[in-house]
Order: sequence, then C-alpha cells, then structure tokens
Amino acid sequence: MVITQPQAQPAVDALRTAITQFDNAAERLNLEEGTRAMLRRCKRELSVHFPVRMNDGSIRVFEGYRVQHNLARGPAKGGLRYNSNVSLDEVRALAMWMTWKSAVVNLPYGGAKGGVVVDPKQLSLGELENLTRRYATEISIIIGPDEDIPAPDMGTDGRIMAWIMDTISMHRGHTTAGVVTGKPVAVGGTLGRLEATGRGIQYVVEELSKDNGIGLEGSTVVVQGFGNVGAVAAQLLRRAGAKVIAVSDSSGALYNGEGLNIDSLMAYQKDRAPLSQAAGGDHLTNRELLSLRADFLIPAALEGQITAENADEVKARFIVEGANGPTTPEADAILAGNGVTVVPDIVANAGGVIVSYFEWVQDLQFYFWEESEVNERLHRVITRAYRDVRTTAAQQGISMREAAMMLAVGRVVEATKLRGIYP
Repeated sequence: MVITQPQAQPAVDALRTAITQFDNAAERLNLEEGTRAMLRRCKRELSVHFPVRMNDGSIRVFEGYRVQHNLARGPAKGGLRYNSNVSLDEVRALAMWMTWKSAVVNLPYGGAKGGVVVDPKQLSLGELENLTRRYATEISIIIGPDEDIPAPDMGTDGRIMAWIMDTISMHRGHTTAGVVTGKPVAVGGTLGRLEATGRGIQYVVEELSKDNGIGLEGSTVVVQGFGNVGAVAAQLLRRAGAKVIAVSDSSGALYNGEGLNIDSLMAYQKDRAPLSQAAGGDHLTNRELLSLRADFLIPAALEGQITAENADEVKARFIVEGANGPTTPEADAILAGNGVTVVPDIVANAGGVIVSYFEWVQDLQFYFWEESEVNERLHRVITRAYRDVRTTAAQQGISMREAAMMLAVGRVVEATKLRGIYP
C-alpha cells in the first residue's frame, strides 16, 4: 500500500514579503529591470517525490524541495526544514532571505533552502533516518561542499545532518564532511554551532542596548518561540543580566513580570512538554505575548507573526528578529510609525550561517578551532554587520531593514556585474 502525504498550503505571504522587501531595495538602488527580474526569481528549483518504507511495512510517498536562489557570491547555503506546512513558495522565500543574509554579513555564499512536507514527530527514529537518507539521495545531484551546503532548520538537527553527510559520503566513496554544516562535533561539526543563532541575537541585543543607552542588566525581554534559537537567546540574555519575562511555544505563552527561570524551562521542554502547562508564571496566548510591554521582543518562531492585524498592539521598544520573515511589510510601516525599532532577520539571526561558514572552513582545512575562537569570530562578524546596517540607516534616514536590504542586494548586484552574464 502506498500512501501519499498531503501537500502543504503554499506560503504565499512569506514569498510576497520577501519579494516586496527586495523590490523596495531595488527601487532605492535604482536597479535596471533585467537585474531586478533576475534577482526576483530563484535560479534553480528541485522538487522531489520519494517513497519511504514505514515500520508497519507500508510505503509513504513524501514531497521535498531544494531551492537555490542565487550563486553570484559563492556556493549556495541554507537550512533544511521538516514541517507539515513546508511548501515550494515558502522555500523560495527562505532561499531568497538566505542570499541577503549571507551578503549583509559578507560571507562568500549564495542563498538556498530545502524542506520535506512531514511532521517529524509522527515518525519513529528509524523512519526518520530512512526518510532523511532517501531525501539526501534525491537532492544529491545539486548539493556538495563546492555547490550547495545544507544545514539544520525547523524540525531537523545535528543527527539528521550526520545522516545526510554519511549518505553523500557513501555515494562518493569517501568522507565528505563539508557537504553539510550543523553536524555533531564527533563527525566534523564545530564547537559553538548549536548556540550560534541565539548567541548572535545576544550580541545584537547588546549592541542595540549600547546604542540606545539601555543597561542590559535588568532590561526586559519577551521571546516568541522556545526552540533552539529562542531558548538559547533567552538563556544567554538571562545570564547577561536581562529579565526574560515571557516565552512561548505553539501551545501558548508563559509570563512572569519578575522574570522566568529559563534554565528550568529548558529542562522542562527536553521532553517536548508544552509551555501552556509549565509552572512559574501566568499563561497567555501567543497574541497576548506579542502585546506585552518590554524593552526587547524577539520573535523566534515562524514567518508572518507580526502583521497589519496585530502590529499596533506591539508595545516593545525594540524588535530583534530571531525567525526568518516574522514581520510583514505592512507591519513594518505600522511599527515605524509607532517608533518601534526593528533589527531585521538577515542581521539578527545570522549567527547560524556565520558559524556554519566557520564549520565549512574547518572541514575543508581539516583543522578545528576552540569554542572561544568560534564565539569571538562570531561576535566580530555579526557586530560589524550590525554597525554597517546602523550606519547606513542613519546616513540614509531609513529603517534598519531597508538599510540591510540595500547593503545585501548591492553586494549581490556588484558580484553579478563583475562576473558578467554567461555566455
């Protein structure tokens, strides 16, 4: 018996948001129409349908994607997402954001993204491995250390990256450690990668605090999304002296005006226990969490969370985007009108791709760094990018998102012009 997985609903809003952000930057940069047309579209899109034998002997057919948006600045780079709502349009948007993210922090990468339409929580460990190895085989025709380097994203982790690396290595007859990043340290991963995105957010919040005369000690933080990014950011900011007053997952939010015990909540969530049942504070809805008064709001869940419908309710002074595309263009306009500063995703959550770059470099050299060196290099790269964006925003009198997009798109256009159009 063959069971085909239901197709996810297209993430039209994510793609619309990504294209709108690009169009605004293209207008400011006065790009010619041909260049705009090229960068509005993804260079290469692979859709695959593949069978997986389940534990009960049945065969299910899954749908997956790998999309490369642009390769002008180097090999494609971007995560792999396992989620039942994955769609081709969502992956297109995420690949585009990866191009800009790599460019704004000045990494020699283009942008890519991939995903499988599946709820990994519904699979056994063996089924998950079978799905991963078959999907890796299907996309092996376009990935590699010099072509396209996947990494973990929502629903995937270091173990899944190890399976992919091993699968590609078996095909090629030798260990190809640099084909993915985000691997366990024992098989070519780097120290500091697991915490990299959350640590990058911490560094950005620290810079933002200095710029605005806010002492991080005692400042208030709200985090939407308590996965790897949000939980690590909350933990690191708490240790730096900030008061994390609310966190949330898909089940709901937990609030305590005196500050939450983040270490205890992370231990509680190890068994995927919902925050809606956690002790230590009052239970709120996710919408109520976004409207809490705080110094810093960190949306670290999914795209499209702050929209025209709820942006006017946001009372945080600063938004530091931990997720990709959490704020729509309409919401950006409302937030700007209300005096809310937004540090965009392509800067704020770039810690993951920065340390992925470090891992890739280490794999290619077969020479590995100490964790302190990884963190110091991350701090240097992400704070430099933040300062570049802040300076451009001040000079141009525009938002930090507009400044980040101008810098990123401008660098990709420069590389494209220098390389020329083949043939």
